[in-house]
Amino acid sequence: MQYKNLGRSGLKVSQLSYGAWVSFGNQLDVKEAKALLQCCRDHGVNFFDNAEVYANGRAEEIMGQAIRELGWKRSDLVVSTKIFWGGPGPNDKGLSRKHIVEGTKASLKRLDMDYIDVIYCHRPDISTPIEETVRAMNYVIDQGWAFYWGTSEWSAQQITEAWGIAERLDLMGPVVEQPEYNLLSRHKVESEYLPLYQNYGLGLTTWSPLASGVLTGKYSKGTIPPDSRFALENYKNLASRSLVDDVLKKVNGLKPIADELGVPLPQLAIAWCAANPNVSSVITGATKESQIQENMKAIDVIPLLTPAVMEKIEAVVQSKPKRPDSFR
Repeated sequence: MQYKNLGRSGLKVSQLSYGAWVSFGNQLDVKEAKALLQCCRDHGVNFFDNAEVYANGRAEEIMGQAIRELGWKRSDLVVSTKIFWGGPGPNDKGLSRKHIVEGTKASLKRLDMDYIDVIYCHRPDISTPIEETVRAMNYVIDQGWAFYWGTSEWSAQQITEAWGIAERLDLMGPVVEQPEYNLLSRHKVESEYLPLYQNYGLGLTTWSPLASGVLTGKYSKGTIPPDSRFALENYKNLASRSLVDDVLKKVNGLKPIADELGVPLPQLAIAWCAANPNVSSVITGATKESQIQENMKAIDVIPLLTPAVMEKIEAVVQSKPKRPDSFR
């Protein structure tokens, strides 16, 4: 496993990480979670991602209990969570000072930890001034409840505004953004955020490297394996939007490239994300140890992605965003 700095910060995160979204609390309980987390650690993973909204808080409880029972040293781990959707009440969601402070304390209680390493604003909140959010995130850090803060699915403009406020007030700006990034979804990472890497040293912990499983190649038109994510009731809509002819054609076009390299398609897709120098860590998901073992082999695929191979991949997916003229 390689470890990269989280953006310009001094924090080192494993190039591949593990996220609790969908799996913990919905598909897995503590016993299975322990086995998966241990498998990740055996492969050198030190970064584990969560959110207050995952399984309505149960995902944090499961991760916290599993880590406690495994007896791991807390300083060996980088644990993150995300604040935005904390409950049904009017002040249980969003990025107000009230919800950030109360949500962070509630997350720490569920995780049974004194602090989290990285706390994210899970989405932008257009009903709260960004200055209030920046101040509240710095308060959380000043209390020692978190060490760094970041954003998830914010626009470049919103991140820039947050940094402008932080610099004006001599506070810490968001060191990391957590966007979706894969061979089919590239605009933010490769175009919109370009100025932010240089200007603010923004790091990325990207999610959905396999596009919710589409890039595994296991789906075909009208065929959804019963144990897959798209078989879950909550994901049926996503399945109907994702499994379209154009996308499936691209996936089929990638298979020969993976075969030529002698690697499974999912490893190629994950390695492609990790090969982007602006990506600090690629968050992977898995419900079985065998999936983790396979995913982690993507580390060995990164060196195989020569410029010639990358060109072949591009010729198939044809998804590279056009760069704005001013950023050239």
